[in-house]
Amino acid sequence: MEKVKYPNPQRIRKNWLDLNGKWLFKLDKIESANKTEPIKKKDFDLEITVPYSYMFKKSGIDNQEYFPVVWYYREFELNKQTNKSYILNFEAIDYKCDIWINDVFVKTHEGGHVPFEINVTPHVSTHNTITIRVEDNNDTNQPIGKQSWKDENFLCWYTRTIGIWQNVWLEETGNTYITDFTMKPNIHTAELMIDATINNNKNALIEATVSYNGQFITKMISSFKNRRAKFSIDVSSNLPNFRLFYWHPTDPNLYDIELNIIDENNILVDSIESYFGMRGIESHEEKIYINDQEFYQKLILNQGYYPDAGLTGTTNEFLYDLKKIKEMGFNGLRIHQKIESHRLLYLCDKLGLVVWAEMPSFFEFSRMSNENMFKEIHPFVDKHINHPSVIIYVVMNESWGVNEISHNEEEQNFVNALYYTVKSLDKTRLVVGNDGWEHTLTDVCTIHDYNTDERTFEASYENKEMVIRESPSLTSGRKTYCKGYEHQQKPFIISEYGGLAYQQDQTEASWGYGERIQSKEDVLLKIENLTKAVMKIEFCSGFCYTQLTDVEQEVNGLLDHNHQYKFDPKEIRAILESDRQYGFTFK
Repeated sequence: MEKVKYPNPQRIRKNWLDLNGKWLFKLDKIESANKTEPIKKKDFDLEITVPYSYMFKKSGIDNQEYFPVVWYYREFELNKQTNKSYILNFEAIDYKCDIWINDVFVKTHEGGHVPFEINVTPHVSTHNTITIRVEDNNDTNQPIGKQSWKDENFLCWYTRTIGIWQNVWLEETGNTYITDFTMKPNIHTAELMIDATINNNKNALIEATVSYNGQFITKMISSFKNRRAKFSIDVSSNLPNFRLFYWHPTDPNLYDIELNIIDENNILVDSIESYFGMRGIESHEEKIYINDQEFYQKLILNQGYYPDAGLTGTTNEFLYDLKKIKEMGFNGLRIHQKIESHRLLYLCDKLGLVVWAEMPSFFEFSRMSNENMFKEIHPFVDKHINHPSVIIYVVMNESWGVNEISHNEEEQNFVNALYYTVKSLDKTRLVVGNDGWEHTLTDVCTIHDYNTDERTFEASYENKEMVIRESPSLTSGRKTYCKGYEHQQKPFIISEYGGLAYQQDQTEASWGYGERIQSKEDVLLKIENLTKAVMKIEFCSGFCYTQLTDVEQEVNGLLDHNHQYKFDPKEIRAILESDRQYGFTFK
């Protein structure tokens, strides 16, 4: 897993500088709303560990008071070379930021969850400074996901995040370099479609070399037209048993690919190491298929909160959780109301766990929230598009932010616009428009049902026609589809259920779904009965159990706040493997 050492294992450039670590920091009590210049180094009075938000212990500050404006400052040395470009990368800053390099303004960025980069070549020298002003009002018109917009946490909304909360790094490359590339596999033609762009209109070639486990497969060279090269590569060979090394959760094969840019003087000016998986995902006859094989999804909801760190996890923490997910018998995870790190997504690719990628929600429908959502939806897709583990995009959740969608045509059109936007960017995956209920356009019909009585739960899903046309969930009471959309014949999944609260220390105030069960054994039995009731639904293509870990006041995880098992993983696995098993075992 050497690739995981790099902040983005899908875009590895050999010369890079890690900018995580100690930065100077300031909580801006006067908010400096009209500030047009960076504040001076002498004005910083704190030190923070990036990429942790200041409200959490691992930041080194752990201040629970919310400040809408914060400042960062860092110095770094650079052996700047001629004929080189320097790209500054931010994986996520929440929410709006202004950035200065050596006191020169270089960029404003809005959107708290998605990556962005800046070519800082004209502004850097040997000794450099970065100053960042971050403003985050946690407005309900912003996509904020599970961050509480109230002064206190409530129900399943948690501590706010402000500032840098994912990786920061600097890359060195040539004057002509790749700015973006997508890799879309087609298992039926054994082809990989590559669409790459470069930063200028100079004559250049792209050379793509594909290998598997160190063995050469093929090489392809293409030219650029209007900064873009679009071509396909035949990646079939005699090495695998059946022409391709397929990516599947039971056998997550990954090909390596090297992308080289060669300029008009036949000089190598940019080189990226990446990887891809030959994986197909589609639905027909109301079932979901991976590589033309029916795939029953056994997912767990992962909100991605980490001890003393909020939304920011480390590689070891990612690996620790994902191995536990596999050990318990789940074959995937729904990343809930958060856009995760490339490192976690790479580990899902490597370990063989399917992923539902989800756009964080806003909570007030307005022109501003519409605009804010579309600022992030394109980079949301860009971040996930090359990860073979990602099989489904979720663009809205439980009508959050579109509360009147069942009767409001504007809100329906908004969700449909998001659906079509994502489909226009990536037709190779399935898209859920409004997960949980009140669907408009969608590729998967999903229901959230926190009924903890397995008998009435099972009875709710005996009549498929009723499930599609009415309100099967006794806990939400919401109709499955908005009026006029019931005709869609889509695969059906219970994408949230369970949520059983359990904690050994019952003295602390906490929250969960349903009535509190006191006995650990009784909770495990209830998980078993509910899961078996879900798996009995004949027309159901899978489920997602809520949830992986306890999060702040919410204690319905299979793991506790420190990500330790509450229950024997073998017992959870036995429940999951009691039904809906597919495939052969070769010995």
